[in-house]
Amino acid sequence: MATPHNQANPGEIAKTVLMPGDPLRAKFLANTYLENVKEFNTVRNMLGYTGTYKGKEVSIMGSGMGMPSMGIYCHELYSQYGVESIIRIGSCGSLKKDIKLRDIIIVQGACTDSNFAHQYELPGTYSAISSFDLLEKAVNEARKKDAAFHVGNVISSDIFYHADKDSGAKWASMGCLGVEMESYALFATAAYFNKKAITLLTVSDSLVSDEITTAKEREKTFTTMMEIALEIA
Repeated sequence: MATPHNQANPGEIAKTVLMPGDPLRAKFLANTYLENVKEFNTVRNMLGYTGTYKGKEVSIMGSGMGMPSMGIYCHELYSQYGVESIIRIGSCGSLKKDIKLRDIIIVQGACTDSNFAHQYELPGTYSAISSFDLLEKAVNEARKKDAAFHVGNVISSDIFYHADKDSGAKWASMGCLGVEMESYALFATAAYFNKKAITLLTVSDSLVSDEITTAKEREKTFTTMMEIALEIA
């Protein structure tokens, strides 16, 4: 049944969902790569589509920006619509000199400055990690495509304009490869529901070199990451 954020009926969403943050990227992906496409959601313009890729049913839906938004949509997909795997496909800022614009980061784990996991009332700090089988498939597919990729941890931050100008460097000193805003919530929610999740990120800007891509480039040109996600879906 429909939720306050998703008008889809039971059976309209596939077992695997690709989730870009930008709903326009979801629309671009569906129109570019899927066959027999049906739109299942327009609530709040968080567009969602189901179709087939190489004969396999796949859904693509925007998540919005930040952990609260990701937390809503992935929670509902896992708990209300029977989704088994979510593959986040997004952009990030590089925290390392050797990670360049348009390189791909396959996210192994997510650190955070958020209190998202406090809801679980755990007697410690939760380490949010991706599902190994999806991680392994993504690495193998990236190698097949001869893509420039890196595997490791990112920092999922609640803060885009950070008052601490050295925060990125501090996370980099602990081995984080990039900064984004959603993966910790996705991985934690997947663990809570005993489901699968992974994040693939294309570097859209560098906090080291100050290089940056445009909004239109982020919407439509990060195709290698998108194709890896579709192949492992």
